[in-house]
Amino acid sequence: MQTLQPSQSLARAVSDESAIVTQGLSKSYKNVRALIGVDLVVPPGSVFGLLGPNGAGKTTLVRILATLLKPDAGTARVAGYDVVREGARLRTQIGVAGQYAAVDENLTGFENLEMVGRLYHLGGRVAQSRADELLEHFDLEEAGRRPVRTYSGGMRKRLDLAAALVARPPVIFLDEPTTGLDPRSRVSLWETIERRVAEGSTVLLTTQYLDEADRLADRIAVIDHGGVIAEGTSDELKHQVARERLEVVLGEGADPTVALQALAVMGDGQQPRVEGQVISVSVGRRPGAIVEAVRRLDTARVEIVDLAIRRPTLNDVFFTLTGHKAEESAGEEAE
Repeated sequence: MQTLQPSQSLARAVSDESAIVTQGLSKSYKNVRALIGVDLVVPPGSVFGLLGPNGAGKTTLVRILATLLKPDAGTARVAGYDVVREGARLRTQIGVAGQYAAVDENLTGFENLEMVGRLYHLGGRVAQSRADELLEHFDLEEAGRRPVRTYSGGMRKRLDLAAALVARPPVIFLDEPTTGLDPRSRVSLWETIERRVAEGSTVLLTTQYLDEADRLADRIAVIDHGGVIAEGTSDELKHQVARERLEVVLGEGADPTVALQALAVMGDGQQPRVEGQVISVSVGRRPGAIVEAVRRLDTARVEIVDLAIRRPTLNDVFFTLTGHKAEESAGEEAE
């Protein structure tokens, strides 16, 4: 069987109509339905984000696409290969980094990366050169010749991420890759992902950090209870699911009840929120909302300290769709 080299595989993935396609993908563990008929289409050269609470099915989906699990029903193709029938060939086309570092503690950092390069048939010199390059990029150059068992948890995580990029694979699966990383390392990883995508790679990213999805993902799917419940760009999800809110901070002596009466006509049907002297009214996309609110509150003789339009965030989307805040769902994936 012919083994495609990374340069060949990248050309193939980019030329394909879609880098990742799933149709009716389903998976159960005994009585638990982890995935229920998942349909996804991921274009090449993009970052596709998967959001969802713990146990939603994200990690199960990644494991199937990476050929680590077989689906019970449905089909999936990655870089043009069927994940079940062509798993061996597909594995030469992908890089995977999970929540936990999968590195050999008895080898040095350099030896780990060199070994991955040789497994991808890069050749000795190329594998060694690539190992040195990645050690430098992930700030592991000084520790590169030390056994991995002497590394901290964050260093092991960075090495695992580097290993997923050794062969510059056309499709990269990153399952909560920055969990446990310090802010500097997170930003470094983001920049690495952006460079890889600019060069033509496709990234499937699961994350609980909504700022990460907002920055990196071209499109986002929200998964809950094993199914896709919403999909779109970050802006599309914000506008479709969450609404702009008018937030008013009242003066110390102002009566919130009077303020609510003055602003009631501006609401779009959702229940206003009152917390102390702060009133939040959902106004949708209402042009001139601030000017109108100032006029109405002035007419009602309500003193205000501050007033602003709060635009929806991915956290608003996440909460609206799943009933959880993202930080409540962060942590170990229960799948």
